[in-house]
Amino acid sequence: MKNNFICFFICLFFVFGCSHQKYIGEEYLGTKYVLNPLGEEKFPDTDPLIRYDAFDCTTFVETSLANGDVNKLNKIRYKKGKIDFIKRNHFTELDWIRNNKSLVNNVSNKYGETATRHIVINKKNWFKKVHNTETNFTPTSVDIEYIPYSLVNKIENKETLIVLFISGNPKFYDKIGTDLAVTHMGFLLPNGKLRHASSAKGCVTDMDFYEYINNKKQDKNNLGIALLEIK
Repeated sequence: MKNNFICFFICLFFVFGCSHQKYIGEEYLGTKYVLNPLGEEKFPDTDPLIRYDAFDCTTFVETSLANGDVNKLNKIRYKKGKIDFIKRNHFTELDWIRNNKSLVNNVSNKYGETATRHIVINKKNWFKKVHNTETNFTPTSVDIEYIPYSLVNKIENKETLIVLFISGNPKFYDKIGTDLAVTHMGFLLPNGKLRHASSAKGCVTDMDFYEYINNKKQDKNNLGIALLEIK
């Protein structure tokens, strides 16, 4: 009889105590949204290397991947981990994915029919126009594979994925001096929720992923999503 009671309570623990799956970034839910909250603690970006009270979409993903460790975070945010404004992975489609290839991999083709967005990143123009900084970069072409919104079906991911939102807005060049493909990022959880730092909501939040993309695709300049597995 005693053993039966023990088994009963163990079952209750697994049913109720383990019913809530903790997913990446959960500790930051509700944290306020602030654009560009991190920097190098010196000119030209004197913001701190790490903080836990504010995120934008990119720093939320990066800090979560680093488990809140500043050394791991620096390796994600900078080419070869060298803390320098010029060496920061400013462009997701060009710098961030390439310099974090040991951490992430584009697996969009595992979850749907894909298309390719071709982008020419003009870093020299961007640094000058946005940051008034002279550099020696030359325009660089990059392709990113993504699933067009019209072809996004139910995504059966057993593990959390990074989701990148792909745009084709022709106005970016005039505004920031370069073309741009990735305009937002977050985590696609296995429960169908999008966990991201939302400027619209003003905080890190969970939203229904499919409702979110239904809203995104209403704008013809929004093209689709790219999915990255976390190695």
